Amino acid sequence: MNVERQTADASLHPGDLQDPGQPVVTASWDSAGERRLPMHRHFRAQLVFASEGVMQVTTGAGTWVVPPQQAVWVPAGVDHEVYSSGPISMRSLYVHPAAAGGGLPGECCVMAVAPLLRELIVRVADLAQRDDVPESYGRLVGVVLDELRDLKAAPLHLPLPRDPRLRAVTESLLVAPGDNRDLTDWGRRAGASGRTLARLFRRETGMTFAGWRRRLRLLAAVSRLGSGESVTAVAYDLGYHSPSAFVAMFRRSLGTSPGRYLKG
Repeated sequence: MNVERQTADASLHPGDLQDPGQPVVTASWDSAGERRLPMHRHFRAQLVFASEGVMQVTTGAGTWVVPPQQAVWVPAGVDHEVYSSGPISMRSLYVHPAAAGGGLPGECCVMAVAPLLRELIVRVADLAQRDDVPESYGRLVGVVLDELRDLKAAPLHLPLPRDPRLRAVTESLLVAPGDNRDLTDWGRRAGASGRTLARLFRRETGMTFAGWRRRLRLLAAVSRLGSGESVTAVAYDLGYHSPSAFVAMFRRSLGTSPGRYLKG
């Protein structure tokens, strides 16, 4: 990782810098292949932005898939893992708790990043890399914080249950999201009735089984389409009987077609 704004202690990660005089510090890395940052946490909140490629951010509460040109917000002190399966260009903003206190999310979420903020993130990261950081840097950081407070969350979060019977189901589906077995079939494997599993799904994830599996497939689709796979291949592999049925699900969930979503 190339740290864009160095601190007095070169061994200190920018996410752990406690100086309130620097409300936002930055870091960036580019990778040509698979990359995983294992579970870790920061003193500061983090906005993880991918200008190219697809990231997956995982915490104890669930998984978030971050398509190109969007970002995930990770509050301060939250253990999280960042993973990308292919080429990626990532920029991170680390926001001091004093600066993040008003109007910024208290939970992890994928944020729909507007074009202005995309350019600001890249510009701030570039300016922070200079030896002589210009005065405009501070003004741009203020605009970045204003823009962060206006961001809207996107439905790209997959809550994970704790009940061991549900975990047996969800862990299998995470490996094979195209599996079309119903809850009765899954119950035989998990050691619980389909009715019990249905009740547990609502209680532990806030979603029905069908809704949870649909969200899983949406996240898998965003990741795979962002890596260059075709709509047809993704649709059939995720268990849809036709590409049009898959596109209809995608449009209902995200308000646009797969192609337009990834371009936008």
